[in-house]
Amino acid sequence: MGRVTAMTLPPSDRLIVVAFGGNALQRPGERGTVEEMRLNLRAALAGLEPALRAGTPLLITHGNGPQVGSALLRSEAAAREVPPHPLDVAVATTQAEIGSLVVGELLAAIRALGLPERAACALVTHVLVDPQDEKLLAPTKPIGPFYDEATAHSLERGRGWALVEDAGRGWRRVVGSPTPHSVVELESIRALVERGTIVVAGGGGGIPVARTGAGDLAGVEAVIDKDHTASLLAQLLDADQLVILTAVDAVYSGFGTEEAVALNRLSVVQARELLDTGTLPAGSMAPKVEAAAEFAHATGRTALITNESGFATALAGSGGTTIYSDR
Repeated sequence: MGRVTAMTLPPSDRLIVVAFGGNALQRPGERGTVEEMRLNLRAALAGLEPALRAGTPLLITHGNGPQVGSALLRSEAAAREVPPHPLDVAVATTQAEIGSLVVGELLAAIRALGLPERAACALVTHVLVDPQDEKLLAPTKPIGPFYDEATAHSLERGRGWALVEDAGRGWRRVVGSPTPHSVVELESIRALVERGTIVVAGGGGGIPVARTGAGDLAGVEAVIDKDHTASLLAQLLDADQLVILTAVDAVYSGFGTEEAVALNRLSVVQARELLDTGTLPAGSMAPKVEAAAEFAHATGRTALITNESGFATALAGSGGTTIYSDR
């Protein structure tokens, strides 16, 4: 399962919430086949070996951006034969698909390590958002396939979508990315975690829903940031730690330049000051730092940002970026 086998975390009954980035499922240049996703997950989950050996309670969230894009593309391609799915249903579909793969690879990893059998399950998760959220009403998040200009304008008229031209590559739909407020299945997740089950939940940020006037759930055409949902779950479940796994080993100042420096420890105040500079990429590292700072501020506990191979050493206090509370 990788090269972290020499390190084992001390036994703990305190929950760790782990958020895997999209690179854990699909690498650049890959087509996103099921076999590719299985192999990528196998490598990514190797980083969890110390936690599995210690029997640490785990809740896992994951990204689903490429998979939702593929689902929407399939839906569009087959639109003459079957009705296309709305975005919230595409999120639900990919949650189940990816959750199934994660659970399968987790159970295989536990068996391969010769560890006592543990239950694991994937829970399709709905997340409540505010239908008047400014981030929802001002769509900026690109999703799905590219269209030519004529098709884009036709979709704007016919479906009421917002589409924007994307750097000469064509036109693409944009949707809002609202703040997650609560998790519908929270008590089910809590009960499973308390029974020792490894839970996969909140995939892709959760299925965005809002309450109708009658109190029912209605799907919302939006994408919720996965790291913010992970942070919310960690807070609501009183987790000991939030770990956000990404493609790089730490948060860097001057990333991509010769002056790049790893920031191994950031207080919440320092993290927010860094965010205010606007130097962190809005679509990748910035939401991770925001989510980590939210958790640290709300709980007084620490959040980690690192990559899969750095998981064990970062938890042991060496490597990665730790974001801690000032209070």
